[in-house]
Amino acid sequence: MSEKNLTAKVSFWKQQEEEHKQKQLINPFSSWEGASHRQTLSKEDEHYGRPVEGSKTEFRGKMAGEMVSHEIIELCCVLRNLGHQQGNGNYHITFRDLFEAYTKISNKLVGMLMRARKQNLVEFEGEMLWQGRDNFVVIALLKETLAILPPPVPGQ
Repeated sequence: MSEKNLTAKVSFWKQQEEEHKQKQLINPFSSWEGASHRQTLSKEDEHYGRPVEGSKTEFRGKMAGEMVSHEIIELCCVLRNLGHQQGNGNYHITFRDLFEAYTKISNKLVGMLMRARKQNLVEFEGEMLWQGRDNFVVIALLKETLAILPPPVPGQ
């Protein structure tokens, strides 16, 4: 290995080391002793609880959010396909009927229902749904939700 190549590699790793030190200086969770001027956390800060822009963490978070959104849309399609349309345009199905059908698709039904309710896509009574206890709770797919769903597949 030539001296020029070795110098370039040493320089590269010194730069990597310096970049890492700078990141540790602003990392409020760093246990590194040199991080004496750590950034203080404030809930009023717009970046509080958010990953660094452009980081792998931000990318993974966005990908996870997209996956959850797709699962919620899939849940709403199942609700539309299995539910019974009411006079007000909403589709209704009991938790038991949905649970029995949906467990073949995903084991995250209750979590997806909670997220869908938070986004005003569905309505149901109670804070949480429990298999057995809440079998006859009616879950309503709101008619406004139908606008964001893909068209139904014939024969389903």
